Amino acid sequence: MKLLTNCIFFLFALVGTNNLWAQTNTAFVNATPSIRYQYIGTYDVGKLNTILNKEVPSIIESKVNYTAAKNAVKLYRVEYKSVVPEQNNRPTVASGLIAIPATGAKSMPLVSYQHGTIYGDMGVPSTPDNSWETQLMIAQFGGQGYVVIGADYFGLGSSKEKDSYIVLNSQVQASYDMYEAAKIILAKEEISITNFFISGWSQGGVITMAFLEKLEDIGVKVKAAGTAAAQCDGFVMTDGFLSHPRKIDANWVTTMFILTAFSFEEYYQMPGLAKGVFTDEQYEVAKRVYMKDTTLPYKDFPLDLHKLIRPEYFDPAYYKQSAYGKLMLQMHPYRWDIKTPVHMYYGDIDQCLTIDLARLPYNWQKAIGNDKVEVFSAGADATHRITYGRAVPEWKSWFDALQK
Repeated sequence: MKLLTNCIFFLFALVGTNNLWAQTNTAFVNATPSIRYQYIGTYDVGKLNTILNKEVPSIIESKVNYTAAKNAVKLYRVEYKSVVPEQNNRPTVASGLIAIPATGAKSMPLVSYQHGTIYGDMGVPSTPDNSWETQLMIAQFGGQGYVVIGADYFGLGSSKEKDSYIVLNSQVQASYDMYEAAKIILAKEEISITNFFISGWSQGGVITMAFLEKLEDIGVKVKAAGTAAAQCDGFVMTDGFLSHPRKIDANWVTTMFILTAFSFEEYYQMPGLAKGVFTDEQYEVAKRVYMKDTTLPYKDFPLDLHKLIRPEYFDPAYYKQSAYGKLMLQMHPYRWDIKTPVHMYYGDIDQCLTIDLARLPYNWQKAIGNDKVEVFSAGADATHRITYGRAVPEWKSWFDALQK
């Protein structure tokens, strides 16, 4: 549990590290005038199985039975043009990863992974050696013949924007444009896609559901979607922490409030939003967290909601009517008639969301008579990280079965 409590500081320390296994950075290759990609290295079978059998179990503090890797995976950093939907489609440039199995096959399934919350700006898919969750997807899926892609989201990776944390339209746009870029790159590499899957953990699970809604709306066929510990209702999640805290709530949930308040202010162009949420004493340090200030001392990190957030927000009536609360009320990417099969995993002792919040999309779909969403417990001992660690091989087995 100490590892989980200190995860923020571990991730901050990763910013700027660059020790990718078998790294061989080469020049960018232009796939189109708006898309370029760069070979950054290969994970061989030994590295992939070390990730599965040693590194991930150590990080999540639980042993999981993963399927052994069969093939090496080539890794490519991708940069592509996109737009910021919240700002009249203002042009921007984003980055991400495409991991291609070194099998020589000319057709492969593709899985888009939407990553979870990070606290530095480089613990992202495009720098996979800094992202253990991306490494797990590469090892379990890439090592079994799936192409794995992942967007860094605006404000992360090589993006020059500020962090777009839980600004769903922007995060979906980054994910969709990464998918479009991957299709072009794969065609250039003479690889065709057999089936398209999507998955995500935590914040990434929320984005996965919002991404799925967009894909269904525009007619893109998704074979199946998987989530782990997805907090798919922003108001339910945050009001729970404020008004109905649990003993197991992680002290680092303060970061969710910090990142959302500042990203909402930035992307929805609402000056002063964050200043109205945070106390005068904590505002500046909260801003340093959002701006990825790696010099912030451990002792100064905001870990107490009552010291961080103004007291009026602990009144549910006030919170609901606040500008911040109204934005949270709009975040619920599960309220449509879902056509794609979805498997959602939750942990019984997840420090970041309640069981009922995790099951909410399933219950909502059942309420309208839809059976496309199924929900599963990752175990009575499943924390936030364990839920993800155990969900990945379950997604893999399910995706495999759907292709037979």
